[in-house]
Amino acid sequence: MNIKQSFSLALKSLKTSKMRSFLTMLGIIIGVAAVIILTSMVDSMKQMMVDEFESMGTNLITVNIIGRGGNRVVEPEDMLALVEEKESLAAVSPNITIPAYIKNGNENQSTTCIGTSEAYLEVNNLEIEEGRYLSYIDVEKRQKTCVIGTYVANSVFQNENPVGQILKINGYSYTVVGVAAEQADSSEGGQDDRVYLPYTVARTLTFMSRISNYSFSASDKSMVDQGVSDIKAALYKVYSDEDYYSVTTVSAVMDVLDELTGTLTLILVGIAGISLLVGGIGIMNIMLVSVTERTREIGVRKSLGATPWNILSQFVVEAATTSCCGGVLGIVLGIAGAYILCSMMNLPTVITLGSVLIAFSVSAAIGMTFGYFPAKKAAKLNPIEALRHD
Repeated sequence: MNIKQSFSLALKSLKTSKMRSFLTMLGIIIGVAAVIILTSMVDSMKQMMVDEFESMGTNLITVNIIGRGGNRVVEPEDMLALVEEKESLAAVSPNITIPAYIKNGNENQSTTCIGTSEAYLEVNNLEIEEGRYLSYIDVEKRQKTCVIGTYVANSVFQNENPVGQILKINGYSYTVVGVAAEQADSSEGGQDDRVYLPYTVARTLTFMSRISNYSFSASDKSMVDQGVSDIKAALYKVYSDEDYYSVTTVSAVMDVLDELTGTLTLILVGIAGISLLVGGIGIMNIMLVSVTERTREIGVRKSLGATPWNILSQFVVEAATTSCCGGVLGIVLGIAGAYILCSMMNLPTVITLGSVLIAFSVSAAIGMTFGYFPAKKAAKLNPIEALRHD
């Protein structure tokens, strides 16, 4: 008997006892579906974060200053002078984040205010939908002007044009000069739920004597590393110790993200693999029952000249067919489940061909591995004793 005939008999056996076959496949179906869904969820979350980081610009360099007290202080003017001095750097903006309450008429809600300079638009690839962004005069003269995100525009001003209107922030009145283009999905707490102020104004609101966060833009992608080196060298001259500041880039953050998601994927796939292992044990148990039920058939076949290899291949192929059918059903269930869950969580659905192939290959390998032991038992049966079996 060749492999084709064994495969045909395996399909016939699956059709004969459909319920038992389905229950046998159930562990494999759940395991394969779990692997695809979990890897898809991790990849989808990773893609969402990558898109957010890339929207900031691959030239972005973030500086966080802890400081060490005393007279060793870095001012915005020092950072601006560094940009003018170094060819590797194109622009810089101080960043001051303030939790705030905004009010227009009877509308009152919490939001996030960010104090920036006019360079923030270039550094963070921010686009303006209506009006304009903050200008040098706004920053220098400490004008009470602001730019709002689309969520703030829609929730506070609703159908009205916000440009030129008054928005109260923590009880103070500010003139809206622009509306930033939508960056995410205009949801509460997201990137569009923001108000941008001149950093000189934000500094007085928070009573901060020092600014600890700056965003730089490298002059070119190829100059990012040189820009990091120039910034670190300038800060080291001030603080004489690298522990008092940190300089990070989008590419460095993405490298860390890749490492973390890779580890998380391995952990989740390992957990989902337990279901595949349980499914393999289920296949082995059913195949042992099948060998017992078909002992007489095995005796007849051996008496007619079937070799141990013929018997072994028949049962191995049957176990592998059962596992592969379960794998196919698991793939369908996994893809459907991934699409449903990602849509519910507003994530981009990412299903890689590699995860599908790995899940299917593992399911087939498990079927062959766990089917081998019952098949070997069948191949070793004595034909005379098998014929006597009731």
